[in-house]
Amino acid sequence: MPLPDPVPLYGPEYKRDPYPLYARMREAGPIHRVLFPSGVTAWLVTGHAAAQRTLADPRLGKNHELGNDRWRARASIMPEPQHSQLQVHLLHQDAPKHTAMRRLITDAFAPRRVEALRPRFQEMADALVDAMPTEGPDGIDLVRCFAARFPFQVLAEVIGLPPHLAARFRREWGKVVAPVGPTDPGRPAYEALLRGLQDYIAEVVADRREHPGDGLLSRLVTARDEGELSPEELDSMIFQLLVAGQEPVTNQITTALVALTRHPEALERLRAEPALMPRAVEELLRLDGAFELTTWRFLAEDAELHGTRVPAGDSVIVSLCAANRDPERFPDPDVLDLDRAQGPHLAFGHGTHFCPGAALARVELQVALGTLIARLPGLRLAVPDDELEWIPAVLGRGTAALPVAFDTSGTPDTSGTSDTSDTVDAPTTTPSCPRDLKWPRT
Repeated sequence: MPLPDPVPLYGPEYKRDPYPLYARMREAGPIHRVLFPSGVTAWLVTGHAAAQRTLADPRLGKNHELGNDRWRARASIMPEPQHSQLQVHLLHQDAPKHTAMRRLITDAFAPRRVEALRPRFQEMADALVDAMPTEGPDGIDLVRCFAARFPFQVLAEVIGLPPHLAARFRREWGKVVAPVGPTDPGRPAYEALLRGLQDYIAEVVADRREHPGDGLLSRLVTARDEGELSPEELDSMIFQLLVAGQEPVTNQITTALVALTRHPEALERLRAEPALMPRAVEELLRLDGAFELTTWRFLAEDAELHGTRVPAGDSVIVSLCAANRDPERFPDPDVLDLDRAQGPHLAFGHGTHFCPGAALARVELQVALGTLIARLPGLRLAVPDDELEWIPAVLGRGTAALPVAFDTSGTPDTSGTSDTSDTVDAPTTTPSCPRDLKWPRT
């Protein structure tokens, strides 16, 4: 059956398992016109080789000013003044501005620095497991109890977000990156979240200016005060750090654990051979990455892209997940193989916009998965696999909740701290984390 034109990229079945569709698209060619739920049409690149070439193509720019009116009418939906004040971060910049801005953050995420923080990250992970309810056989929501907490705690430590501000961050502010069009009934709530996040960013800037330290946030504020950044660029970079610096790791923890529960022999091997974890993380990133699609790129003028004429200002997107399951690059790509001769996957992108936090994400995932596997014996899903709710995000993959069960033998007795009085809206099989473990714990 021929593919539709454009190919729709939305719906519960697509989000649950997009890989059969990606396989059909790869077989039909390297680039296709696709349709997103907001009504935006774009050009999607799928194969591994084509993805690498696209991500390194100097003709393609990231600045939103390159988008044409057709794209802008559907995709540029963040209202003013927030769009101008929060959308000039690294993801939307080209050289030389991108180069200068990226230089300001690379030291904070350098491999040697994040590796030195591994013991601190391990303390955080262990504390979260210690505070979990012990109702393992009945299940807990591992997103609520761990996956949504650990990445934020790590991020706060790395960027120098002080505890009194970290304690006030609301995870729901991360939803402002999801498209909510002007006519959507959820638009008022979306705009309220956006204003709340912008007010929070202003408070962070004021606090770091009044109480400077040696953390990344303080250095960015100093760069603004010394004229290296505009006020909008400073706010946008903090916006990107807070929103993009944690949610993808949350989602990657869920996709990795889902994959491991589908392959219990791999999970048990990791429990028996923890030294395999770094290699396992790379394979799990390849198999089902949280960065499913890249953000927009644009041609400044009409041009050929992989044999297809693409108009100037149309959005070009790369499917990192499709590229990482390309059988021409990875034999048996749908198989979780802990002994795979890895080679470079594209889970963190490629080229000048390669994720600057890749080293941090790798250490976080190694610590998180290693801790959960070691501390929660018999870890397994508490609901059927096909009942998992996958987030409807346009660009990312992950589950909204992850109900798991485990054997309580050998786990810490935390029954004295468990309080399920806030579980009125939770399924009976997934009691909440203890109320005394407020999010985020600092």
